[in-house]
Amino acid sequence: MLRLIDVHLCYGHVHAVKGVSIRVPAGEIVTLIGANGAGKSSTLKAISGVHRIRTGTIEFNGVPIHLSPPHMIVAKGISHCPEGRRIFYDLSVRENLLMGGYLLGREELAERLEWVVGTFPRLGERIGQNGGTLSGGEQQMLAIGRALMSKPALLMLDEPSLGLAPIMVEKIFETIMELNRGGLTILLVEQNAHAALEISRHAYVLETGGVTLEGESRVLLADERVKKAYLGG
Repeated sequence: MLRLIDVHLCYGHVHAVKGVSIRVPAGEIVTLIGANGAGKSSTLKAISGVHRIRTGTIEFNGVPIHLSPPHMIVAKGISHCPEGRRIFYDLSVRENLLMGGYLLGREELAERLEWVVGTFPRLGERIGQNGGTLSGGEQQMLAIGRALMSKPALLMLDEPSLGLAPIMVEKIFETIMELNRGGLTILLVEQNAHAALEISRHAYVLETGGVTLEGESRVLLADERVKKAYLGG
C-alpha cells in the first residue's frame, strides 16, 4: 500500500531522514522504533506532506504522492495522528472531530461521527466539553478519533502512548489492534518498543535518520541488539 524509496528530508542544513526505504502492506501494522531524534516523526511528516522531501519517492497504492500537498494526501486515504495530540483545546470534542472530516459530505460526516464515538464511547460522554478539559488519555482518543474521521485506508500514529498511564496505554493499544482487525492499515511510530513489536507484523529500526534493522516484529523482539538498545535487555 505504502512504499518509501531512498527518501531524504532536510530541515535547513540538518539531514533528518537519510535514505529511508520502507514498505507497508495493506491490512498490516508496521512499526518504526528508535530513540529520540532517529527520524521517525520526520518520516511520517514526509509521508503526509507536512515537509517536502529533498530526494526519493513516496508511493501510495502505486502512485507517487511526494509532490502532493497535505490535504490531497488526506483525500487519497492517508491520515496522520501527530505526536503531542495537537487537538484544538478551545473547541469542543464534537468540533474537533468534525474538523477531521472536512472532506466528507454532510450525511457521510454524521455517519462517521457516530462511528468514531462508537469506537471511543468516552468521547461521546464528553462530546460538548472543550478539548482542553479532557484528561491526557481522552485527548489521545480525540486525536486518533479526529484522524479517523476522514475514513483513511492508512492511519499513521506518532507516539500514541506518550505520557499516558499504563492502563490507558493498554486501552490505546487494544484500540489499535481492533482498528487493524477491522481492515485498517497502520503505520505506528512508538518509543514503547516492546508494545509496538508485540502488536505489529513488521518493524523497522531507525537510528540517526536511517534504517539500521528491519524484519518481522517477532524476530526483532528476540534480537539481542534490539533487546539491549530498546527493550531493557
